Amino acid sequence: MKKNLKCLTALCMAGAMISLTGCGSASQSTSADTTAGSASSEATTSAESTASGNGSKTVIEYWHCNAENQGGLTVDELVKNFNENNDHIEVVAKYNPDMYKGLMQNLQAEAATGNTPALVQIGWAFLDYFSNNFSYTSPQEIIDQYDASDKTFLTDNFLPNVLDLAVNSDGVQVGIPYSLSSPVLYINRDLLKEAGLSEEGPKTWEEVDSFARTVQEKTGKYGFYMQEPADFWAQQGLIESNNTSMLTKTADGKIQASFASPEGIQAMQMVADLIKDGAALHVSWDEGCQSFIDGNCAMLYTTIARRASVQKSAQFDVATVKSPTWGSSPRKVPAGGCFLAITAQTDEQKEAAWEFEKYLYSVESMAAWTIGTGYVPPRKDVADAENGLKSFLAENEMMKAAIEQMDGVVSWTSFPGDAGLQAEQMLLDMRDQIFGGQVTAEEGMTSTQDAINALLDAQ
Repeated sequence: MKKNLKCLTALCMAGAMISLTGCGSASQSTSADTTAGSASSEATTSAESTASGNGSKTVIEYWHCNAENQGGLTVDELVKNFNENNDHIEVVAKYNPDMYKGLMQNLQAEAATGNTPALVQIGWAFLDYFSNNFSYTSPQEIIDQYDASDKTFLTDNFLPNVLDLAVNSDGVQVGIPYSLSSPVLYINRDLLKEAGLSEEGPKTWEEVDSFARTVQEKTGKYGFYMQEPADFWAQQGLIESNNTSMLTKTADGKIQASFASPEGIQAMQMVADLIKDGAALHVSWDEGCQSFIDGNCAMLYTTIARRASVQKSAQFDVATVKSPTWGSSPRKVPAGGCFLAITAQTDEQKEAAWEFEKYLYSVESMAAWTIGTGYVPPRKDVADAENGLKSFLAENEMMKAAIEQMDGVVSWTSFPGDAGLQAEQMLLDMRDQIFGGQVTAEEGMTSTQDAINALLDAQ
């Protein structure tokens, strides 16, 4: 692997500045990517033909869920740079729609055929589900076997609390944190000003409610949209900041769902009432983000990873503020993003996967990833490095909200055992019914909590 990476950050910054049409898509792929949900035989044939074409190169697949306007362009640049500067490994990137849940479903289908990619992004919500159901090699084991000269790579480059995000309930380091994000509140300062509100935006959820209603009353436009992709991540931040835990451990050591507390119900009902009264949107993630970008919605609650596309596309005074709190209760924001896990099965594939993965964690690559997406770098020395993000962060105010609220980051809810996919779907169905007005928050959350606990008890 050649060490010439000096143009990488510039390339990825250029990619991030390409005109985008929205702030995320569960159905788009980058031009260089192929949907991983396609037949596994097609992927295998593609990899085999690449291998036969270059003779000596080891071909590996890297599975990700970064749509074109949520980091996909940067994935392309990183993979392209690696391939151009490597004479013995060829990386084939595979885009998986429907976020981390979709990737897990595709991985499950691929594993059933006896095939697996070499390196995969695993969302935090599926940490235990992945480690309980799939074959992987822990990072330190990989390092000890294939990179013995750098045995302290993990402890040298990552803070203990960051590494712990990828430690499962059995205490095993399953992978290495890669994408770190938290939900922030994007605000249209021009629209807030038009409604006679503070251009600094709301600080509490109570103020979000008031601001949204005032915007609707004074301008006729929507006041608020909370992201609704195929995960419950944003709603977790809403609920847990109101003195509620998604999961708790009972006296006998059992993990139980506990989100249907009075405070949790209050949080979800607030959003449902805003939607019912016409002050908030209940639409797809694409449509909600686009409404904000088009100037038709004053506040957007979504991941900081959308910073690059929102910043480029918005034609108004846009800013980010920290995730709101409930009164004086402490802010709790779930760690979004993913960790990287090595699922390669042969020694040759494992070694190649680690070389590519280590490249992704270089200071230059980490900086390019943040510039192209908005994810907070998990590596501890990137923010202050001259060849990292020092200049970028000094100039980019929209990143400050996510960085300043890192002290409130908590783990994304990961259901134990085999319950991960089913429990997550139950939460999504519950959210749709509550926000759609089919049930009250109390009805929907109580019944769903009971159903998830029955699922957990049956394991």
